[in-house]
Amino acid sequence: MIALDIIESKIDGLKRGIMPIYEPGLKELVERNVSAGRLSFTTSYDDGLKDTEFVFIAVGTPSGVDGEADLRYLAAAAQSVARVMRAPLIIVNKSTVPVGTGDWVADIVRKAQPAPIPFWVVSCPEFLREGSAIADFMQPHRTVLGSLDRDAAEKVAQLHLPLRAPIVITDLRTAEMIKYASNAFLATKISFINEIANICEALGADVKEVAVGMGYDKRIGSQFLDAGLGYGGSCFPKDVKALAYMAAEKGRHPQLLHAVMEINDDRR
Repeated sequence: MIALDIIESKIDGLKRGIMPIYEPGLKELVERNVSAGRLSFTTSYDDGLKDTEFVFIAVGTPSGVDGEADLRYLAAAAQSVARVMRAPLIIVNKSTVPVGTGDWVADIVRKAQPAPIPFWVVSCPEFLREGSAIADFMQPHRTVLGSLDRDAAEKVAQLHLPLRAPIVITDLRTAEMIKYASNAFLATKISFINEIANICEALGADVKEVAVGMGYDKRIGSQFLDAGLGYGGSCFPKDVKALAYMAAEKGRHPQLLHAVMEINDDRR
């Protein structure tokens, strides 16, 4: 595996064993695979795509001015891949992107190619939590794959078979939506229990015991029912906002998503 980044200082650090982020177990994992010759680092797309069958794009998609996902880094990566690819390629998108982005990436690649070369786009959203990302990757609840080409999706599925988790194969847009819907639902559980906490405080009930009593119901579950300051981090805020933006763009009225965001802000 070749890991590519355009930031030279990050790649130089990785070559010297310096991780750009802190994640428990990451340093040991990287060092073990570098020593075994399974992992290397580069800033060169030419080197990174040499004899490559799969390219995984995992770039940031921060919130734009109105809550929409900022796709400039994804576009730049897709263009760079298109310019240097010399053989058929399966492009796997790991980034959280608006529904329809897979089609958009395919258009970018086609336009940026010096000469027509077959390629396929597969959506494979990640469901990793900060602080337990390695465990979440090695023991996933499921692997979601979306593509307009079933054979391409099947090939990416083969890569994930050793993880021994259910594999969902669907179309591009549905796979992209599964990621947003999953994060929005978890954020909704957090805002729900915080709304219940506000009511408990007014009525003299104990929200912690309420959550325990609710969590024993298998239809509800105990996870994400911890009342507190609300959700934060790099994913939930931008993803809920982006999903509400997408819905509004299509003339829908995502009242529940707006309530989730309002409760989260009010709780703080």
